[in-house]
Amino acid sequence: MKTIIEPFKIRVVEPIAFRTPEEREQILISAGFNPFLIRADDVLIDLLTDSGTAAMSAKQWAGIMEGDESYAGARSFFRFEGVVRELTRFKHIIPTHQGRAAEKILFTLLGGPGKCIPNNVHFDTTRANVEFSGAEAVDLLVPVGRDPSAVGDFKGNMDIPALEKLIEEKGARSIPLIMLTITNNAGGGQPVSMENMRQAREIASRYQIPFFLDACRFAENAFFIKQREKGYRNKEVRQIAVEMFSLADGCTMSAKKDALVNTGGFLGLNDDDLAMRARNLLVLTEGFLTYGGLAGRDLEAMAQGFDEVLDEHYLTYRIRSVEYLGEKLLQAGVPILQPPGGHAIYLDAKRFLPHVPPEQFPGQSIVCELYRVAGIRSVEIGSVMFGKSDAASGRFIPPAMELVRLAIPRRVYTQSHIDYVVESVVEVFREREKLHGYRIVSAPPMLRHFTARFARLH
Repeated sequence: MKTIIEPFKIRVVEPIAFRTPEEREQILISAGFNPFLIRADDVLIDLLTDSGTAAMSAKQWAGIMEGDESYAGARSFFRFEGVVRELTRFKHIIPTHQGRAAEKILFTLLGGPGKCIPNNVHFDTTRANVEFSGAEAVDLLVPVGRDPSAVGDFKGNMDIPALEKLIEEKGARSIPLIMLTITNNAGGGQPVSMENMRQAREIASRYQIPFFLDACRFAENAFFIKQREKGYRNKEVRQIAVEMFSLADGCTMSAKKDALVNTGGFLGLNDDDLAMRARNLLVLTEGFLTYGGLAGRDLEAMAQGFDEVLDEHYLTYRIRSVEYLGEKLLQAGVPILQPPGGHAIYLDAKRFLPHVPPEQFPGQSIVCELYRVAGIRSVEIGSVMFGKSDAASGRFIPPAMELVRLAIPRRVYTQSHIDYVVESVVEVFREREKLHGYRIVSAPPMLRHFTARFARLH
């Protein structure tokens, strides 16, 4: 059959909120035009993030009931450790309450002033943890990945010649690790090819630099490799995932994405000394070695989720449902980052609102209007999240792309919800000439997009 159906049945439902456009306008004003500050009860369709927003399965909930809450040596940890080690083959599996906790531990140990950490593109918390340590976060995305309208199979790839040039310029001793984010979130949810991972691994080995994956969407990346890369069509997604991890010396993982859970993560390592130091920090900041800031029930849910996410019926549905949204928007003439990514559709705010300059945050304008018109919560990934001001001149430096991410929670929304999203985005696009920019009223020094407050320009 040509119709791809959800590979699950719905047995529990949750009501969603209906507010009028007038009510949503007042809610926006109260929230300082920042969707992060809107109550979830006032959101109709929540596409703010796919992190921790998945619907868990009956087997995951059953596992939660069996969670061992012992402080030390809980059987739930050993089940979780066994599942993750079989998948990743890393020697040390260190649980954390979410991915950014693993990042904090890793970059506290390996970062620091004078250090430089390359990535295809660092996402927000990764960059913040690198920079908080005093190190420099450098993005080395392939040129095609910076062109939203270009179509390519692996637009998340790292620019390998640029990586080698950076190492020669900075010196291998100043680069404590090379990291690849799979799929590449800030670059539009685009996958990284196995060949690109091998090339990065070869460079890392040649210069004796550890090679790490930011693996929070590893299953989606593996599925794209199966679909698009020569030699992988007849391999199981699990085999592809194991091969990806075999290239790395370690990884950070937010299980809130491809482990289909609401909280959790881990740091995977092969280096014994680094693992010992990481566990010391874990006990200081997260919890004991066998729970790492999590309840035993969370470890059980993760263990089950890592198995379920590699089901190819689920991944076929997952990737196709995101692709469906992208196709419908393209048919209506809405500019998006192409091709559709694994977990989200990214609206190209530069082409959507060409009359709003980057320093007036066109993505934020679209985000606010989508909520006002339709109750849809999304997130800006552009000059609010990544824009900077030059310290010397005060000149505003925008990122390469101005995007709005519509992140699709896993196993949550049906096709009719997605059709509503299409209709809503198209409506905002038709009225785009009426939209204005925004200015920042207040913001913290780091990760400002979470709590900044804005005012509408007229």
